[in-house]
Amino acid sequence: MQPVAARPDTDSRHRPRRALPALCITQIASWGIVYYAFPVLNPQITRDTGWPASVTTAVFSLALIVSALTGIPVGRIIDRHGPRLVMTAGSVLATTSLMLIAASPNLLCFTAGWLLAGTAMAAILYQPAFAALTRWWAPHHTRALTYVTLAGGLASTVFAPITAALSAHLSWRATYTVLAILLAAVTVPTHAVALNAPWPPADPAKRASSVTRAHVERTRTFWTLASALTLSALGAYAVVIALVPLLVERGYTTAQAAWALGLGGLGQTLGRTLYARLAARTSPSRRAVLLTVLGGAATVALALAPGPYLLLVALSMTAGMVRGNLTLLQATAVTDRWGATDYGRLSGILGAPVTAASALAPFIGAVMVDPLGGYTSLLLVLASIAFIASALSWAT
Repeated sequence: MQPVAARPDTDSRHRPRRALPALCITQIASWGIVYYAFPVLNPQITRDTGWPASVTTAVFSLALIVSALTGIPVGRIIDRHGPRLVMTAGSVLATTSLMLIAASPNLLCFTAGWLLAGTAMAAILYQPAFAALTRWWAPHHTRALTYVTLAGGLASTVFAPITAALSAHLSWRATYTVLAILLAAVTVPTHAVALNAPWPPADPAKRASSVTRAHVERTRTFWTLASALTLSALGAYAVVIALVPLLVERGYTTAQAAWALGLGGLGQTLGRTLYARLAARTSPSRRAVLLTVLGGAATVALALAPGPYLLLVALSMTAGMVRGNLTLLQATAVTDRWGATDYGRLSGILGAPVTAASALAPFIGAVMVDPLGGYTSLLLVLASIAFIASALSWAT
């Protein structure tokens, strides 16, 4: 299927200009507080409560799976009514869920709080922001999506230190309470005010053809694409978890391994700045093939190269650049092939298995490493998964 032709940019004067900077701000706060605060606070949570770290981590992963499933109906609502109500309500729900988590007297309440947080994530993280910007900014949505993912990439840089500083002086419960209040103060009024703009009507003419949404959902191309994105996410995020123990296993210090991982995150941010240029020069399927092949090659090199250390850092940054571009590849996959009509619904379906794979990647990697005999073999298997994703991408 050929990419959708861009329509003339006749509506640029009517775009809600404050929506893009507002979503950049709220993505930093939402990702930083609802997502990235947990790995910082989890050691303190387990020490204070006695709950096993494996159980609290599994609860967090379950929240991400709930987010993936909830994203489908959330996308449908945004297609019809726009992002304002969904993202404002999601911010309120996220605040409530963090308050419940902070006050949890037992593991059952803690789990209930994270299930609510998972529902809220579907309404405040990338998917609804992507849907809003795709409809408002089309056909130049790629640049807007790049900006908001760059902002999201700063979330850990901003909020991991803030969370650590708070937890150094407060309990984890008090820290989550402070963060919840901050989340409400930043995101609730911002979503309510900055997203209060007319929602452009869906224009079926923006499709590559006259196919209906229901037809798209039944096509082999759609589900092949979903499979390719899911496998690429599984491979990419399992590598993140495996990198530090891999380097430690090879004799590097924990500090060196942590720096390699951190610089990989920098590569993820840098990679996103290149996506618009890549998108202008490649077709959707070739772009997907290029990125997944590059990710697989970087994973093979990490598995086989014992050093030197700077080479491993460069490979970590390359893998990070691929991860950064995969986020934008998923965000533009629907519009590249079927246009912006029904973007929320279609991207929700497309993103559900991808989000689930990202959530399960740490667990799957941990389960596979011992039977495979170590992290080198694990990375070779993950590289094979990336190459399978490449073949599926070519088929789309």
